Amino acid sequence: QLLLVESGGGLVQPGGSLRLSCAVSGFTLDSYAIGWFRQAPGKEREGVSCFSSSGNRRNYVDSGKGRFTISRDNAKNTVYLQMNSLKPEDTAIYYCAARPSYCSPYVTAYDYWGQGTQVTVSS
Repeated sequence: QLLLVESGGGLVQPGGSLRLSCAVSGFTLDSYAIGWFRQAPGKEREGVSCFSSSGNRRNYVDSGKGRFTISRDNAKNTVYLQMNSLKPEDTAIYYCAARPSYCSPYVTAYDYWGQGTQVTVSS
């Protein structure tokens, strides 16, 4: 059974940082791409970043460039999303998801999803 569990969300002030974790089980990261998505209230879920099975990284939100960094620890079967200089507009539920091999920015391309972790950026 493929399982993804996100953690690391919380309340942070504008300008602060958070590191989200996506721990996976039932498969290995050298076979699946892991994408990070977010969904703000009243908005559609959008792709944020992705780490392919071969190690390629993709960023999908222009506002995250230079602030968000995706990384992977194969030994821990965990993918991270480091978020710096957070803004109120980053407030959302953040999800990780898995699909075979290649990254995609599209929600429908992913087969397996975690339960999400809430990120709130507010003073």
